[in-house]
Amino acid sequence: MNLDVAQVRSALAAHPVRHLERGVLKPAAVLLLYYSKDGVDTLLFTRRSDHLPHHAGEISFPGGRAADSDPDLCGTALRETEEEMGIRPRDVTVLGRLDDFISVYGYHVVPYVGTIPSPYPFRVDPHEIAEVIEVPLARLCDPRIYHVESWRHRGRLMPVCFFNIDGHQIWGLTGAILRQFLQRVGMFPSAAFQGDSP
Repeated sequence: MNLDVAQVRSALAAHPVRHLERGVLKPAAVLLLYYSKDGVDTLLFTRRSDHLPHHAGEISFPGGRAADSDPDLCGTALRETEEEMGIRPRDVTVLGRLDDFISVYGYHVVPYVGTIPSPYPFRVDPHEIAEVIEVPLARLCDPRIYHVESWRHRGRLMPVCFFNIDGHQIWGLTGAILRQFLQRVGMFPSAAFQGDSP
């Protein structure tokens, strides 16, 4: 199944976005990008360099902390994506956004969803990105690669999502964002996520 751009835009718009109070949290944004590669819908992930002070070695979507020069958080996601992957903002078609998320590291994160032409000449920043990971969307919809663990954080038990594929572990905030995207576009049966928080 390939995702039609108009259908994705409509599916995202059909869900009221959950806004969370930012308070003292640091504003940030990420960009979930999908595109056709060899005729197959594919999602873009990156593995962060091991020397970075935050989230070193973790798999994530392009994105990062807001800068004062950003016009808004969508601008943050586009700027960070260009810095990390060399994807020009004018080449990204933004289709909508997902709910606000709170990172355990003190960030208020807004995920945007977009698509790009393919093939695309990525220009990867090796200082920030150790590896580019392209995963066919259909493979991420297999319930067998997904599980949830309960972790304790500041005295509370929290569900933590894990997708394990080809030796890569997509988990935590990135896993939660991925799960919500798959649910919103109807690519993953809701029953697979029984026991998760909304």
